[in-house]
Amino acid sequence: MSPDAARAAEKVARQSYGKLVAFLAARSRDVPAAEDALSEALTTALLVWPERGIPGNPEAWLLVAARRNLNHMARRRHTEANGADTIAMAFDEAEQRMNAAGNTPFPDERIKLLFACTHPAIDAAIHTPLMLQTVLGIDARTIALAFVVSPTTMSQRLVRAKTKIRDTGIPFQVPDTSQLSARLATVLSAIYAAYGLGWDGLDGEDDSRLALTEEAIWLGRALLATLPQEPEVFGLLSLMLYCEARRNARRTTEGDYVPLDEQDATRWNAIVIAEADRLLHDAGNFDRFGTFQCQAAIQSVHAQRRRSGRTDWQALETLYRALMLIKPTLGCRVSQAAVIARSEGIEAGLTALEAIDSKEVASYQPYWAVRAHLLAQKGDVAAASEAYMTAIGLSESAAVRRFLSDRQAALTARL
Repeated sequence: MSPDAARAAEKVARQSYGKLVAFLAARSRDVPAAEDALSEALTTALLVWPERGIPGNPEAWLLVAARRNLNHMARRRHTEANGADTIAMAFDEAEQRMNAAGNTPFPDERIKLLFACTHPAIDAAIHTPLMLQTVLGIDARTIALAFVVSPTTMSQRLVRAKTKIRDTGIPFQVPDTSQLSARLATVLSAIYAAYGLGWDGLDGEDDSRLALTEEAIWLGRALLATLPQEPEVFGLLSLMLYCEARRNARRTTEGDYVPLDEQDATRWNAIVIAEADRLLHDAGNFDRFGTFQCQAAIQSVHAQRRRSGRTDWQALETLYRALMLIKPTLGCRVSQAAVIARSEGIEAGLTALEAIDSKEVASYQPYWAVRAHLLAQKGDVAAASEAYMTAIGLSESAAVRRFLSDRQAALTARL
């Protein structure tokens, strides 16, 4: 097999999977069939491209091939003639919109597919995993790890949900105002979860996940264009851009992890921060304040260090109190404790940590990392070292493990 052909197929699969599946599924109303058709098209590409050459527009080539596969599937399954004709006509129209070179873009239906995945007929617990797989192409194993279930269980749940979309005839459309609020919150959470998975891939251990941050930001922009009256959409995009602005400072040139309050703020992207500032300001023009706006406001306080050279810890403490009232997650409580330690002192921060139920934090890595840091500052070397060991054991990131190991070694040397 030609390495160039394999790389081209891998690239288009990684970059365009969700876009292609969404386009196919929106017209066939069958997500599993769309995925199967695209999978067959990719397999064909690996066989054909080495012999005939890589097409000028691999994305368009795959779309046409997948469309044919869908039509063949419809015939094999004895689909009613008019149903098969409808599918064929829809794709013929799409194909005709492309010019001979295949350069005319086809509609991106991912926003519609996101909302189809949040339909009330589908179990709410599978909404986010379903969106992560169908729209962003994240494999079931990775999703299972994030949601702490077995890959087999996650795969079964995803298959059932996709079948539900097909059998129930769930529409691919943005819901009306009466249903929008509840379903939008889930869509926003899924996009941010995708961004988080991409952000975690910055260690270089899984380069394919880096593209997720760009995809998540693109989806945030597309959602904003679709729903410009929703302040939480502004908040989500602002939040992701504040984080994205710090990308270059999150690792040293050697790839070592650098915590937020130790990052060189001059390396933060001022242009991206300015865009995030504008979006957060625009969100404030609405009379609705939500989770993502609050999280974006927290990041805006951190971003101000690029201009002022200092962090307003008291402002952060106030914002975390607000976030706890809106959405009191475990991550929020741990981050709040770290901020309290900076604004009120180490003992106050440790007290806030110890107020969290020990069962909740037993396997929560950020808790042990913050606890180790605070205990080390307090001078409790033995307890800090033990907390560092737990945090290291729970870390999936090699860069974070190295960082924590270095901190533990420095603590031991000091003793």
